[in-house]
Amino acid sequence: MSLFDDAVRVLKEWDAPDTAQDGLRLEYLSHLDAHPDGLWKSCSAGHITGSTLVLDPQGGRVLLTLHKKLKMWLQMGGHCEPQDTTLAGAALREGVEESGIAGLTLLRPGPVNLDRHLTPCAWHLDVQYAAVAPPGAVEAISEESLDLKWFAYDEIAEVADGSVRTLLARTRALM
Repeated sequence: MSLFDDAVRVLKEWDAPDTAQDGLRLEYLSHLDAHPDGLWKSCSAGHITGSTLVLDPQGGRVLLTLHKKLKMWLQMGGHCEPQDTTLAGAALREGVEESGIAGLTLLRPGPVNLDRHLTPCAWHLDVQYAAVAPPGAVEAISEESLDLKWFAYDEIAEVADGSVRTLLARTRALM
């Protein structure tokens, strides 16, 4: 199965938590139907991306990256790459690359949330996952980050935008 086929399958099978999320799910499927290259950064009409919220459930905290270009505290994530075979794998790869933490495990196999946002390169149709860091995990800043920091769940509202707050709330509801 190709990454494209996996993306279509994931989006068709995903049980959206509300009507707004279901609308995004349908928009993503429509985008892929209209754009066979809709997974790749080269698609100027927008592209599917994968992101991962990295959690330490025992410590009640979340690892966020201070994004180098956007200058915002965000979850780990980014563009799909040719070697990716699944959306979940792309999101997990991004999580490991940007956090420096090996051994992340997805909280669940499917997405937690969808978020469509405009970036300097194009619209990102982000498929968001959550992953658990192994005990004692130590983060390492990547070239895409200005900083990495663990935040307590209740600190997220002070540092992150609504998309990260929503992703955390939906993730915590699943835990």
